Amino acid sequence: MTRPGAPLVLGGLAVLLLAASLAHLGIGATGATLGALFGDDERARAVVLELRAPRLLVGLCAGACLGVSGALLQAGVRNQLASPEITGVGSGAVLGAVVASVVGGAAAQPVPMAAAALVGGVVGGGVLWVVIGTSGDVAVRGVVVSAVLVGTTLLLLTARPQLAGAVSRWLLGSLVGRTWEHLAPLWPVLVAVLVVATALGGVLDVLAVDDDHAHAVGLAVVPWRSAVLLLAAVATSAAVAAVGATAFVGLLAPHAARWLVGPVHRWAVPASALAGAVSVAAADAVGQLVGVPAGAITALIGAVVLVAVARRTGGIG
Repeated sequence: MTRPGAPLVLGGLAVLLLAASLAHLGIGATGATLGALFGDDERARAVVLELRAPRLLVGLCAGACLGVSGALLQAGVRNQLASPEITGVGSGAVLGAVVASVVGGAAAQPVPMAAAALVGGVVGGGVLWVVIGTSGDVAVRGVVVSAVLVGTTLLLLTARPQLAGAVSRWLLGSLVGRTWEHLAPLWPVLVAVLVVATALGGVLDVLAVDDDHAHAVGLAVVPWRSAVLLLAAVATSAAVAAVGATAFVGLLAPHAARWLVGPVHRWAVPASALAGAVSVAAADAVGQLVGVPAGAITALIGAVVLVAVARRTGGIG
């Protein structure tokens, strides 16, 4: 059931997102903030426009993609522990991006890398889909599939050990060095995925209950679930291609969204996008202050939430 005031909650999340964005822009030794855009300090304006603004916007879009992906996965496989990290989608996308980095040249440019990440994400999710069969054991088997994919990624580093430092960004998740070029292929994916996922809110509501209920209301479960998982793979892959594996945002955001607006996906999907965006922006702001990647912050918080959710749901099977 939708909680009363869900539209107001979305508005509140949007305000929180704006506040987090302004705080993010103000971090750094130069003192440059959004106000620098209207001042006479050319250096401060350049810092905001060429360094901080693209970094922030890439983080917001990536976080929103991961939030939507988490909501889609948790509804599609009916498991509150489902997230890009434990469904093979995230680790597959990382593997695709790393392959593009190892190949180098044109393949390492943002758009081809996003395409490589998409292929990896779809393959990773497909492998899990085949492995679980009808068992529904997404969490445990997903961890195994993800571990194999991560192991393959690490193995690739032996081919190009000089890329180890750069590739570590894909494994941890970082917004360092993000530019307008990285934003260009990301924001159209976010817009498309968010619109489609929100439009599929009714389908997600049915899938999240059980297959018998879905069949009873005339929903073709397998095609729709496959479409939902593919949409999640697209969202995850776009985010990973831009910022790497920013862990657990896809787990945290949907839980926060359902707590705030209820389980109806017409509201939960956009709330997940906003929560994911806020999470990444806040994590990157904290990460800049303490000198660690944003992914390290989200991984630390996400691990705590994962344990809490696992205990509440009675395990991870």
